[in-house]
Amino acid sequence: MAKIGILGAGSWGTALAVLLDNNGHRVQVWSTFEEEVRMLNETHEHSEKLPGVKIPQTISFTNDLEESTRDKDVIVLAVPSPFTRQTAHRIGKYLKQGQRIVNVAKGVEEATLMTLSEIIEEEIPQADVSVLSGPSHAEEVGRKMPTTCVVSSRTQKTAEYLQSIFMSPVFRVYTTPDMLGVELGAALKNVIALAAGVADGLGYGDNTKAALITRGVAEICRLGVRMGAKMETFYGLSGMGDLIVTCASVHSRNRRAGYLIGQGRTMKEAMDEVKMVVEGVYSAKAAKGLAEKYQIEMPIVTEVCKALFEDKPAADAVNDLMLRDKKVESPALPWE
Repeated sequence: MAKIGILGAGSWGTALAVLLDNNGHRVQVWSTFEEEVRMLNETHEHSEKLPGVKIPQTISFTNDLEESTRDKDVIVLAVPSPFTRQTAHRIGKYLKQGQRIVNVAKGVEEATLMTLSEIIEEEIPQADVSVLSGPSHAEEVGRKMPTTCVVSSRTQKTAEYLQSIFMSPVFRVYTTPDMLGVELGAALKNVIALAAGVADGLGYGDNTKAALITRGVAEICRLGVRMGAKMETFYGLSGMGDLIVTCASVHSRNRRAGYLIGQGRTMKEAMDEVKMVVEGVYSAKAAKGLAEKYQIEMPIVTEVCKALFEDKPAADAVNDLMLRDKKVESPALPWE
């Protein structure tokens, strides 16, 4: 049995708490909101973010950041990506050398273009940082629906340890050494999911969504490989797998926000209606910044940014994607 602290009592943090408790671990969850902690300790259900999922009484919730992090075998960082740096900065003073931290948020920091693991390592240099990602909506994990994810660490030993912590009959975990690829796939697919939602909101069909998913993978691969990630990662769980589920699922907040924008809402109106952090909005500018830094063509990301931040009509953005210059699908393939 491991002692595990989970930082963030949103839908994903709560679902992982239930999973880890069911695996026999001692779980404590931190939230910055006193009312949320009181509600969760009293009702044992997150009625707003994870309705219908009963939380075992063996899971405790607290506002005390030191209590939830000190002397833990594993800390799961489940705060939304825009709050990763400040949370990591706050907890560093409580953590021992070699403290295992698993980040489960998805994003790239706009100001620095750093991945979330890089941010955590900068703020907590003594930590042993890993990431967990994949096609895993909290609503389904909380209800024990079969799910697969991938964990990536700096060492095989840490990855295999975490694999054993999270693995269950309904939650299968793979390992990979390509942490950069896992994080880029996780963050950038949210931007593509916004585009897929826009297409749905405009009333387009399956052909359009399939095109966005396929060409979205091409954009992510081009950037990721240029940055040093491995191509195989983007065709795995944290790449293609997560992209499919995020573009297609009714649970996807990124797809939902895109859908509302496609129907004519502004970015702020869409985010207000979704009522949860839409991480693709925060990652879109960072993705465009990475594309410019590494001189990679990412037309879908570019048009998403124009629709989000320059008030470009969504229909015009799709039209401009369709009317781009003629291209070869796979330039590396030679003609006979």
